[in-house]
Order: sequence, then structure tokens, then C-alpha cells
Amino acid sequence: MATGSINVSVENIFPLIKKFLYSDHEIFLRELISNATDATTKLKHLTTIGEAKVEYGNPIIEVKIDKDAKTLTIKDQGIGMTGEEVEKYINQVAFSGAEEFLEKYKDSAKDAGIIGHFGLGFYSVFMVAEKVEILTKSYKEDSKAVRWVCDGSPEYTLEETEKTDRGTEIVLHIAEDSTEFLEEFRIRELLTKYNKFNQVPIKFGTKKETLPLPEGSAEDAKPETVEVDNIINNTNPAWTKSPSELKDEDYNNFYRELYPMQFEEPLFHIHLNVDYPFNLTGILFFPKLGNNLNIEKDKIQLYQNQVFVTDEVKGIVPDFLMLLRGVIDSPDIPLNVSRSYLQADGAVKKISSYITKKVADKMVSLINENREDYEKKWNDIKIVIEYGMISEDKFYEKSDKFALYPTTDGTYYLWNELIEKIKPTQTDKDGKIVILYANNSDEQHSYIESAKEKGYEVLLLDSPIVPHLIQKLESSKENVSFARVDADHINNLIKKDEPKISKLNDSDKETLKKEIEESINDTKFTVQLEDLDSTDAPFTLTQPEFFRRMKDMQATGGGGMFAMGGFPEMYNLVVNANSDFAGELLKKDNDDEKKAMINQALDLAKLSQNLLKGKELTDFIKRSFESLK
Repeated sequence: MATGSINVSVENIFPLIKKFLYSDHEIFLRELISNATDATTKLKHLTTIGEAKVEYGNPIIEVKIDKDAKTLTIKDQGIGMTGEEVEKYINQVAFSGAEEFLEKYKDSAKDAGIIGHFGLGFYSVFMVAEKVEILTKSYKEDSKAVRWVCDGSPEYTLEETEKTDRGTEIVLHIAEDSTEFLEEFRIRELLTKYNKFNQVPIKFGTKKETLPLPEGSAEDAKPETVEVDNIINNTNPAWTKSPSELKDEDYNNFYRELYPMQFEEPLFHIHLNVDYPFNLTGILFFPKLGNNLNIEKDKIQLYQNQVFVTDEVKGIVPDFLMLLRGVIDSPDIPLNVSRSYLQADGAVKKISSYITKKVADKMVSLINENREDYEKKWNDIKIVIEYGMISEDKFYEKSDKFALYPTTDGTYYLWNELIEKIKPTQTDKDGKIVILYANNSDEQHSYIESAKEKGYEVLLLDSPIVPHLIQKLESSKENVSFARVDADHINNLIKKDEPKISKLNDSDKETLKKEIEESINDTKFTVQLEDLDSTDAPFTLTQPEFFRRMKDMQATGGGGMFAMGGFPEMYNLVVNANSDFAGELLKKDNDDEKKAMINQALDLAKLSQNLLKGKELTDFIKRSFESLK
């Protein structure tokens, strides 16, 4: 029997591992399963190239709990280790066997799926175990089995042992403060979380299966039940296959496998597959989002060679695609040694750019293949597209081919189609194309109708990030501006060189404006007299485009220098100087009656904007009923 000290550069590495390197104790199982998977895929590679003269067979990884003995065992049928290799790979911490293996077989091992995180990964076991045993036998001929034991100090023992089958068995003697890892439900939870799609089958206990009855069985025959291995993982998930092998039904089934609590099917998917300049596979799904910006639930999952790493994929996936769901698998994503967070790297930016391009290309193909279907799905995907247009310049550059601009009448335009449609009618006297929009077709109904009466198109832009999108479009598109349809009277939103007829002279207008201002006596209303059609409303409330837009941007984050404090409520009270109401006001001698008329008209204008609330609304209703007597 040999004894010795593990070759580490500090007196005792284990407290450091426990405290700093691996903050999340549960990942020890992921590391051990990853190592077992490495050992198995190495053996497969060596048998494929003829270097290992053994039968590969159908190896599995087995996880066993013995509550009485307080042990958790992970056993593989992989490459195994000789005594010398245990000395080298286990006792020299941070010397990665996988890395050396890849270097030696770099030309033929590119697709072997070897993770390369042995070394320190193994030592995560000491977060939960007070003693660890390794029983291992190499695939090499005439190699002897060895047993390595360590109690969490740098001291270990290494001796020959009885073991006839090749592979490695790791026995954890679970510490008193970690007995949760002797519970079947806890281990099943971890295997499902990290290894649901592991490349090598994982056995965790057994289960009963009912065999089908043979043909011609008697009516009262009972089917036979047998006990079989309980394999907890799918070794060949959809993202590892070629798109040509999969149908829509397969993608939808995989979506349900990823997110068992999602009952709605995704709208469509994007299959990722690239091997240069980095390796990446995956499937992204567009769920039905509507205006939902919540990305806390059912996030995109990151894997390395089918081992789950994290669902915090910021940096790999562009921000705007964090709203999607699915899987990304790449051995080239640089993680810290505990695989708990990304390290800054040029490859990450390339991966992010690739995914952005793939999504843009998919949008173009979808709208070209079936525009009618794409339009039906627009409301459920627009939040992702609009967010991408704001945040990713390369995505924005392609967006004219797939970003839609719906009208309040339910017509959908691409950008060039929209401009071609509205240019003849919505170009103002200065030659600028004015794009009218609403964000609520019910609340802004009267304003929309006024615009439509003039033959104008009104877009329905109702997602929470529209103010940011509009700012992006105005700054990048030539000679266009956006105006919400209730930002001013329609005549002022698109100013034309048209003669105005005025029923009142300047002196009458000045008197009328002063009387209205004095009656209202509220600084949030700016009174402006306009020579409108006599059939237009006497009073109309509008909210200036700039202030309203800044307020909306502040609500969704942004607003620049204005984002610090709350915006005051400010409205323009547009008074139709050509209305009969204006003439009646000027004729009134009784100041109280005049004031009552003005306040009633203002309340009606507020009511149309859903601004009449509380005591003001109660008083208005009471006053209106009184007038009916």
C-alpha cells in the first residue's frame, strides 16, 4: 500500500474549494457525472480508432444511495485508471486528464465530446463528503485495480484492490451537514437539473414496466411486469440532431420536455448549428409573449456537451433574445473553473453575433414563406423584434425586411410599404412625412377617427418599448417624424398650407383665452385657440408629444436627463375658436354661468381622455343629472 500527500501548492486546498471555488455545493454531482461521461466517451473514441482493444458495449453511469452506510456512489464503465494515472490525475490538483487527452488526440478527438474539467472538478466532492473512495480499473491489458482513499486532508492512501470490471467507482461518505444528498428525491432533482440530456445513459434505481400481452392471449390474461433500469436522461435530445431529422411535432415535444409546466406550444423555433469559428448547437423557441417583458421564468438553458451549466445566459445570448426559450450547447463558451459564470472572451461576442444573425435570417424566411401567418403571430413576437431593433444595430439593419407596422384597422405594413402608402397624404408643408400612431385604440378612438376622416393612416404601436423604438426610427430614417394621434389637434399634427377661416377677430380671441384661463386656473393646462372646422369639438385635450414620450420612456427605463424625477402632468387645451360654443361664451354676461359652461366643457374633454376621476367625476355626474330635471 502506498501513502503520500496530494500535490497542492497550499497547505490544505479543501477549505478553499469549499469556501471560494464552489459556492454551490450541489454541483459536486454534476462534476462527478461529467467526469464519468468523459471516461466513457474517451473509451468510445479509443475503441473507434483501434487503440483500445476492448468491447465498448452499451456502457451506463450508475448512481446509488445507501442510507444505512451513508454513502453515495457514482459508477461508470469507462476508461478507468491505473495506479500511476490516479497519482497523476487525482493527486496533482488542477492537472486535467481531459486536457492532456485532447492534446494527445487533438486531430481525431474533435467530436469526442470530452468536457475537459476533471482535475479541480473532482475535488468538489469534499464539500459534501467526509471521506472519498475511488475504486478504478483501467481498460489497459494486465492493469491492476486500485483503491484510493482520502478524508479531506492532503493525506491519502493508494493500494491494489479487487475489481474485475473496467471503469471507476467513486464512493462518497456523506458528511453530517450534507445528509440531504442521501435523499432519493434530492439526487433525482439534481440529475434532472444537470444531466437530463447527458450523452451516456444514467441509471438511478429501477422501475417496473408492464409488458404488452402476446397476440391471442386470453381475455382474462394479466400482463407481466418486469423490473428494469430507471434511465433518467435522454441521451439524444433534439438539438443534437440534424433539422432534416426533425418534424414540427418533434420540436414541440422537445419544448415540453424542457418546460413541462408550459402548456402553450411555441410559435416557431430556430435551430442553431455552427462548427466554425466556434462550436455551437441549440434550439431557440419563440413563445407567445404579447407585451410581456418578464424573463424570470423558463429561461434559455446553457449546456456544455449536454451537461447543464446555467440559465443565466447574459452575454452569450443578446439581451433582446433573453425573452426566448430553449437550449444553447457549446464546448467553446469560457466559464470559470466552477462553471458558474461566464468569463469575458472574444468567442462570446462572436457567438452572440451569430445568434443575432440567425434570428434575423429566420424572421426574413418566415415572412417570405407565409406572410399571412407571420402577421397573425406579430402581436406575440413584436416585443422581441422591437427590443432587438433598439439594442442590436446589426439586427436593426435587417429589420426593414421583417418588422411590421400595424394600423388601427388591422393592416400590416413593412417600412417601405408604409412610407409609400402615407407619403402622398401625410407629408407636411415642410416636406416631412408624419407617421401617426396610437397606443390604445379604445382610449384614443375619437382622435383616430378625426385622423381617418382626413384620409390618414394611424398605426397601432402598443408595446411598452415603443417610445424607444420611435426614437431609434426618427434618428435613423430620413425625413420622418412620429406623432401620437392625441398629441395635438389633427390639423396641427400634419400642418398643411391651407387657408384658415376665422369667425373671431384677434381681440375676441384674446378675451376668450383670458376668460378660459381664469375660470380653469390650473397650471397643468395650456390654453391654445385654433381656427378649426365649426363641427369640431369645442374643447379638446392633448398631451404634447415630447413630454408624453419622455414620460413613457421613463416608465420603461430611459428618458436620459429627464429620468431622475417624476414628470409633471401637462396638457394642451385646444379651444375651437370657430365653434358655436366659443361664440356663446363671448355673449354670456353672467360670470358664474360662463365659468360653469367652461368647467362643464373641460370635464367633457377630460372624460374623453379618461382623466375625470374621483371627486371631479362625482361632481360631473351629479351636475349632469341636475341638468336633466
